[in-house]
Amino acid sequence: MAETNSSSLKDKEISRRNFLGGFAATAATISIVPRHVLGGAGYQAPSDTLNIGCVGIGGKGFSDSEEMKGENVVALCDVDESRAAEKQGNENEEKRNAFINFPKAKFYKDFRQMLDKEKSLDAITVSTPDHNHAVIAAWAMKMGKHVFVQKPLTHTVYEARFLRETAKKYGVITQMGNQGHADEGGRLVCEWIWDGAIGDVEEVHCWTNRPIWPQGIEAPTEIPSVPPTLEWDLWLGPARWRPYHPAYLPFFWRGFWDFGTGALGDMGAHIIDHAYWPLKLKYPTHVQASSTRFTEASPPAASIVTYQFPARENMPPVKLVWYDGGLKPPRSKVIEQGRMLGDDGGGIYFIGTKGELMVSVYGRNPRLIPEPKMREYLLQLKDKGGPQTKIPRSQGIHKEWLEAIKKGDSKQATTNFEYSGPLTETMLLGNVAIRFAEENAILEYDGDKGEITNLPKANDYLHTEYRHGWSL
Repeated sequence: MAETNSSSLKDKEISRRNFLGGFAATAATISIVPRHVLGGAGYQAPSDTLNIGCVGIGGKGFSDSEEMKGENVVALCDVDESRAAEKQGNENEEKRNAFINFPKAKFYKDFRQMLDKEKSLDAITVSTPDHNHAVIAAWAMKMGKHVFVQKPLTHTVYEARFLRETAKKYGVITQMGNQGHADEGGRLVCEWIWDGAIGDVEEVHCWTNRPIWPQGIEAPTEIPSVPPTLEWDLWLGPARWRPYHPAYLPFFWRGFWDFGTGALGDMGAHIIDHAYWPLKLKYPTHVQASSTRFTEASPPAASIVTYQFPARENMPPVKLVWYDGGLKPPRSKVIEQGRMLGDDGGGIYFIGTKGELMVSVYGRNPRLIPEPKMREYLLQLKDKGGPQTKIPRSQGIHKEWLEAIKKGDSKQATTNFEYSGPLTETMLLGNVAIRFAEENAILEYDGDKGEITNLPKANDYLHTEYRHGWSL
């Protein structure tokens, strides 16, 4: 498949703008009428509308496709037509699917055919199982397409670095789908910490209630028939071959090393993100893990991963500890009796030199602990007119990306691959450390080189061998 030169794409866009600008100037000599009057309230001109392809349209992929409703969705892609056709929605909503939402969109089962035939595509969304993210995103970016990829960004450490570098090389606008990054709570956490509300943060604890699927299990051995609507070979993609089994899909693939990234990969992008952003983290220098039993096929049911990060900018070194499988950090002495740690799904707890801060999963409900500290700090903020650094608010993780494409401003997408690549790399290093939990190994990581320096065999887990015919 031919690659599209990024400079030629820019030339086409410039020519398009010149034409539209010239037409507008001519029209202005006749009559000056505001565009919203011509099109009505909420009108979006065709020149402001993107051509979108959605890869993976069942489950989470359906909600991602719904966020594209204001654009021109010209293509839908899913390896299982039956799964894609399942109607989504809660009891208070009309149940729909992507086919109902976009009846004119052409349907494909193979993303490669979609990209090859739909020459008009500006961008794609990728909402497949983890092991297919990088191959699809890399293929699209090399064709000059902007990409939105659901969390976790990739399946391996190497892929995260590769996507970040590829996005930079081809000058495309990118975003990872960790929606809590766009919410108010995450911005408040950043502003309060940067304002010195709890002093220098020296320790942070992150936890989740996941997994809510089986882990620490063996691979199934039965060989049932493949459902007639499922293209099993395409679902496997770059993963090594094995027979179809309903133990893998549509959801439990998360609990198998070859397809998912376990509880850490699933929820780290939502939870670790809210420590990673305010603490301006990048790569850890040391990673160590302990866990329950895991198998060659499946991650453990519970684990604890400890990361050590060096000093950066004006911040001291910090320790970050991850807990999953129902494990939680020790309860701080300053937390009031009866106050829940985070919420039912997990949380983040910061320990600073001047105070402590607790946040619920997805960055919700940040509070200084104990509550009198929160009230005192809010009064201080009121007196001085708010924190010194104020982060622009977001309309949502999808809208950020779409607007960034239209404006040509990659920074407007706040979890672009420049940010989410290192975040994902850090998360997935925890899974590498879990592989060496029985040895109680401390992995020393050189983030500049992307290498584990003290245990060479651990580097084998930074990436996986792709099946023949698949590559980045």
